[in-house]
Amino acid sequence: MTTPLIDISGLRKSFGDHAVLNGISLQVTRGEVLALIGPSGSGKSTLLRCINLLTIPDTGRITVGDQTIAFDGRRTALPDERALARFRASTGMVFQHFNLFSHMTALQNVMEGPLTVLGTPKPQAAAEARALLDKVGLLARADVYPDKLSGGQKQRVAIARALAMRPSVMLFDEATSALDPELVGEVLSVIKGLAKEGMTMVLVTHEIGFARDVADQVIFMRDGVVAESGPSSRVIDQPQSEATRAFLGRFNAETATRATWFSTFLDPTP
Repeated sequence: MTTPLIDISGLRKSFGDHAVLNGISLQVTRGEVLALIGPSGSGKSTLLRCINLLTIPDTGRITVGDQTIAFDGRRTALPDERALARFRASTGMVFQHFNLFSHMTALQNVMEGPLTVLGTPKPQAAAEARALLDKVGLLARADVYPDKLSGGQKQRVAIARALAMRPSVMLFDEATSALDPELVGEVLSVIKGLAKEGMTMVLVTHEIGFARDVADQVIFMRDGVVAESGPSSRVIDQPQSEATRAFLGRFNAETATRATWFSTFLDPTP
């Protein structure tokens, strides 16, 4: 059997009295794309943040590659900062908001991590950053500051910045949710390209059609648990859980409403 690149077992996380993750277990093999879908507040983003330890789980176990960290509810049991940094370096995280350094150009934003964290020589870091900007279609904007970039361009720089750290896994936390509709496609196109290249990815997304086309597996989360999981086409086209069917039914109704609105807006004649 193929050893999973990501292996999560019994993950739990609470904030005060509110349990956000209730014993999540999942596996992602190398080169696989996993999409997490579900209503707001179901724990998707918290799960993603736990994978690269931006949020520390209460209990459970996380393995990424050959690195495993177990949690027993005691922060004193956590590895030291160097070990945590090494673990986080194996995952590249792309957030809803771009978090670019405003005083740095696109090129400098992509170079910063390799220079300061990996100790990459500056000429090499610059060459690799230019190659990554070219990969996301922004080489011509290398010397432009973030305030002169569109939202879609900023997110593509953020993707290039994450890739610059040479992660084994890419994590996307609703990477298109802060974008205007006309800019969503350019970011999804970059993610789709990474999937074709065999990048292992976990996506939190409300782009259900995109999840069906790009993801190998889909997990539907509700109330901090995995309510349904399986191949993307099966979960989205033939959901077994009533909760999944209800969620996708609302999504399809909202999509139809938006389509009708845009059709009326573009052609208002009766």
